[in-house]
Amino acid sequence: MRTLALVLSAALPTLAPPASPAPPAPAAAVVAAAEPGIPRLTDDRGRVLTLRGWNVEDKVHRGEAALSAITEKHFRDMRARGFNFARLLVFWDDLEPERGRYSKAYLRKIERVLDWAERHDVHVLIDAHQDVFGPAFGHRGIPEWATRTDGLPFTPHPDDWFAEYFEPAVQRAFTHLYEDADLAAAQARMWRVLADRFAHHPAVLGYDLINEPMGELREGEDLPAAARRIERDHLTPLYNRLADAIRTVDDDNWIFVEPTPIVGEGVPTGLGRIDDPKVVYAPHFYNTAMEAGADYDPSAGWIEAYEAAVTAYPEEYGVPIVVGEWGPLNNALPNMGRFYREALASLNRYSSGWAGYVWCYGGGYCAVDGSGAWRANKEQTAAPYAEAVAGRVIAQDPARLSYVAGRGGATVLSLPPAATGWRVTVDGRARPRTAAVPPGRAGRVEVRAVPGATVTVSVSPGAAEGRKGVNQG
Repeated sequence: MRTLALVLSAALPTLAPPASPAPPAPAAAVVAAAEPGIPRLTDDRGRVLTLRGWNVEDKVHRGEAALSAITEKHFRDMRARGFNFARLLVFWDDLEPERGRYSKAYLRKIERVLDWAERHDVHVLIDAHQDVFGPAFGHRGIPEWATRTDGLPFTPHPDDWFAEYFEPAVQRAFTHLYEDADLAAAQARMWRVLADRFAHHPAVLGYDLINEPMGELREGEDLPAAARRIERDHLTPLYNRLADAIRTVDDDNWIFVEPTPIVGEGVPTGLGRIDDPKVVYAPHFYNTAMEAGADYDPSAGWIEAYEAAVTAYPEEYGVPIVVGEWGPLNNALPNMGRFYREALASLNRYSSGWAGYVWCYGGGYCAVDGSGAWRANKEQTAAPYAEAVAGRVIAQDPARLSYVAGRGGATVLSLPPAATGWRVTVDGRARPRTAAVPPGRAGRVEVRAVPGATVTVSVSPGAAEGRKGVNQG
């Protein structure tokens, strides 16, 4: 997502901090694994999962060249820095360029990418991506044959493409997608094709049903009210029918559902219940002013307002939360170091994970530059975390994990490369008692505990003698 500045400046009030904000916890403090009432994501063995990763995309190439900008290097490099998660962008217009004709070549290309992810032990979320609806408006997503505008006008906004969502033709196209029975059936068939092909691929964790959905504003309706109505009246039934379609071929992988992007301004969603046992709430985390080029303003209270807004839905409906996109365009401004510290602390309080935008090699939103070096402040995304916890989490932060061991197998810690290396100490009825990761290398430590034992795992800088229990990345 880029900026909502042009359309939100008059529609939303200035966000202010809560009346009595709690001070941020120090870096070494033990914090709750998730906010009360928000369950955690789990794997097929019942282990509590934490996802840390990046979006992976190719928005440029189509047809025979589709996905060619994504290589095995993306997954090898992410895992080498400790990340275990990728949100993979795929496009309906590539999968079904003509109505009823699905591209076998495109499915093979997706499978090749998934094979790379499996090779490097990276979980993948398959994201049905759209930007400004699709190619009818110069972008990617919903095919032209599924785009109906009733002849309404469309004017491109090359300097602020997100403003194109508010063009009449684009808004009407969303209304038809939601309301026309034949288009609803076509979208459900598209998802059945994807899920049927990849349901049993070991890399696949779940399906993100539609990226940053929008809709049509009514006369006199402000943007927050429109967003809540669209989420309630259009997206809730859309997600239920797409989940039903997927479950005809896949009863195991997670279903990820997004609100409109307006939630990024601290507006609670109007989404209703999705009647599926494995739903994940997947909002995005972007700030209007920062996307328009401004520096982070700690006094504005945006992170606090966003956290309050996005935790309401998972608390009410008892679903995990994974933030599917986040990260500003300009990371080198004076306050951006503080932004990353405070954003990561917030995300880690309530979510089961996140995917930064985007893993690529260059400028703009890219995580790393052409040489593979971190771009400004993005190195903060690489920190120790527990990829999987075999048991009930009591508390965790990057320095310490406490849990009551269950029977799901090993608890796995991920440790990114660090100049000092890492030392891991385990207290409780578990092994190993200590482990170490040498300087400059990523590593994973597997902890096996007696079921029912209370275990505390501590991580500190500085590698110790020996490397028992460490798998190096």
